[in-house]
Amino acid sequence: MRQYSFGDHWEARVPHNDSTELDFFSCPICYEPLIRKGPPGLNLASIYRSGFKCQKCDKSFSSKDVYLDLTVTAGTTEYNELKPARTELFRSPLVSFLYERGWRQNFNRSGFPGRDEEFEMAQDYFKPVAGGFLVDVSCGSGLFSRKFAASGSYSAVVALDFSENMLRQCYEFIKQDDMLLTTNLALVRADVSRLPFASGSIDAVHAGAALHCWPSPSNAVAEVSRILRSGGVFVATTFLSSPLNTPFPSESSRPLRQFFGQVTNSYAYFTEKEIEDLCKSCGLINYTSKVQRAFIMFSAQKP
Repeated sequence: MRQYSFGDHWEARVPHNDSTELDFFSCPICYEPLIRKGPPGLNLASIYRSGFKCQKCDKSFSSKDVYLDLTVTAGTTEYNELKPARTELFRSPLVSFLYERGWRQNFNRSGFPGRDEEFEMAQDYFKPVAGGFLVDVSCGSGLFSRKFAASGSYSAVVALDFSENMLRQCYEFIKQDDMLLTTNLALVRADVSRLPFASGSIDAVHAGAALHCWPSPSNAVAEVSRILRSGGVFVATTFLSSPLNTPFPSESSRPLRQFFGQVTNSYAYFTEKEIEDLCKSCGLINYTSKVQRAFIMFSAQKP
């Protein structure tokens, strides 16, 4: 990783509509805007040279390795918080390494059409917010983050994940492309249930094959709804509940399915009606979806 020195001034940022800078970052504790020290810009080099601070909480955030750590626990030395097994699995260096090297390709058995087709499907849903700011939550190794950034369809892209090793893998892929190294693409570590963005500041949110892994899908979708601007679009893919992945796939068996998931700490698979209901309960409208076997891509919009 290239080494950079810090800038010498703190610069307050206020969110506005036509910006590719880090105006959107906020404190994950109080959601107040962060003050920035360092050069402007959203590319990897400017992020690495910058630090951020919340005046209200007096908490500082900085780049660690290749990503900006905006988790609540950033900077702690003794406290270590573990997530459910389905979340912790993806923090493994081995799983992170294998994700684009065979793991993700196995999804086609459940009906996932593949990275290129999924990307084009998502791009169709995102047409109303073309040119806006996109956050790829639970980005994994960044297979879609990189495609969104390379497309030129967005003013800036944030690849966001809770896994440190997934973000490192994402950087390993990015550094192979000189264009991506200088484009408006940033790597951020954050919790999907505590997104570090100002309310109503983001145009587009993408979550590829992630909903079933989240500790609390309702908290996560509520956070997505909070950060989206009016007219903003949320697009996600996941595995639908089916006989292949749960012993209780039907609507009537929802209580049994939820109990089974809690006892076994397994992935949380939902029916399409449950996903639609979740989006509506979090204030999103214009729900639409495309289904292929156990694969679903759905989209919803902020009023």
